[in-house]
Amino acid sequence: MDPEQFRTAGYGVIDDIIHYFATLPSNKVLPEVTPGYLRPQLPSRPPEEPQPWSEVQADLERIIKPGLTHWQHPHFMAFFPSIVTYPSILGEMYSAAWNAPGFNWLCSPACTELETVVLDWVAQACGLPECFHSTGPTNGGGVIYGTASEAIATMVVAARERIVRRLASTTDLTEGTKAYEDKVMDLRQRLVALGSDQAHSSTAKAALVAGVRYRSVPTNLADNMVMKGDALLDDFEGIKAVLRERKEWSQIWVHTDAAYAGAALVAEEYQHIAAQWADNVDSFDFNMHKWLLVNFDASCCFVRNRKDLTEALEVNPSYLRNNVSDTGTVVDYRNWQIPLGRRFRSLKVGIEFAEMLRSRPDLFKIITQPAFALTVFRVWNTSKSSTVDSDALTRKVYETIHQQGDFFLTSTVLGGVYAIRVVNANQAAHVEHVRKVFGLLVTLAEKFTLSQ
Repeated sequence: MDPEQFRTAGYGVIDDIIHYFATLPSNKVLPEVTPGYLRPQLPSRPPEEPQPWSEVQADLERIIKPGLTHWQHPHFMAFFPSIVTYPSILGEMYSAAWNAPGFNWLCSPACTELETVVLDWVAQACGLPECFHSTGPTNGGGVIYGTASEAIATMVVAARERIVRRLASTTDLTEGTKAYEDKVMDLRQRLVALGSDQAHSSTAKAALVAGVRYRSVPTNLADNMVMKGDALLDDFEGIKAVLRERKEWSQIWVHTDAAYAGAALVAEEYQHIAAQWADNVDSFDFNMHKWLLVNFDASCCFVRNRKDLTEALEVNPSYLRNNVSDTGTVVDYRNWQIPLGRRFRSLKVGIEFAEMLRSRPDLFKIITQPAFALTVFRVWNTSKSSTVDSDALTRKVYETIHQQGDFFLTSTVLGGVYAIRVVNANQAAHVEHVRKVFGLLVTLAEKFTLSQ
């Protein structure tokens, strides 16, 4: 593809993207395909000759688009949003064009320095305490990961190495000796990571990756400010009070995983939450690609002390060293993460529904406090003549909506209770879409309740 062919194809791709967004509401949110639909439509062997771009676009239209789940559809109310905007797409184009794997400062000074500055902007916008700013008093700062799961795994490794170094330093062993190494290995296998029973599954996976035990702590649903079904807001002051009970507990690394709800910190009314992290919280992460108009992937992680990361992850072979990095005056983000290379990500960086549910207490019961555009509820069987329990009704309503494919919701189980989750954070969704899904819920709830 020569420059002029690229120009023509690029215009065509942009036109196709605009058309996709414009016509999206007329499509179903879920694809009508069965598992394995794609392989029979593709050649059994890789192509040996190039295709004209027009044929590639035709294949995308004919084969790929019918198999897409439309996350930008106004009826997509499942999981959490994955928002994309035109400016974000343009930033992605430059990132792809420059294609700089900025693992150290010299690889691409702009890539490194812009990330540091932009994440300080994000920290300011979210009202994060100064300790999480690169210019703050504790040598903190931010880094962009691919996902919150990657951030959690990296923080568990950093937490592991921090406590191992501290414990090993209390011995009379000399670092670099076999005896010291044996002691470090022994300490690592004795460590335990803790998470609540409502923590994301990536927490347990992070412990698995780091080679430490994992223990799930039961959650007292009544004591949490917001019970999730995936948006749990922890009692941070209560956690800090526990850490103060014993001197050695103050050394526990506390990571705040706010993958979805963390974006709400840009609203001043939520910034009192971040103010609680000025002490006893070591790291915080949230996904800009969920709710802040930046396309996937852009997970922003902030640490109180960047040395906790670099001392855990720094490896310096001669081929990665350079005079600038050796001065210690610049950031090398390769030492803040598990991979070596990284993308130039820094460039791109519903009340109505809850009220509708409350208007029909005969049909629905909200089982958690609505927050961060997430409502978790169940169908409430108030009919004395019906023997069908509310769990069964809720499941039947959810499965019917899922089979119809016009809306995409998700379900969850909280404290043994089956519930439906509706996320009203899609930028394309308006009040009429919320009313439409509510009308469908009412119709199905009445139908299945009366039919019993």
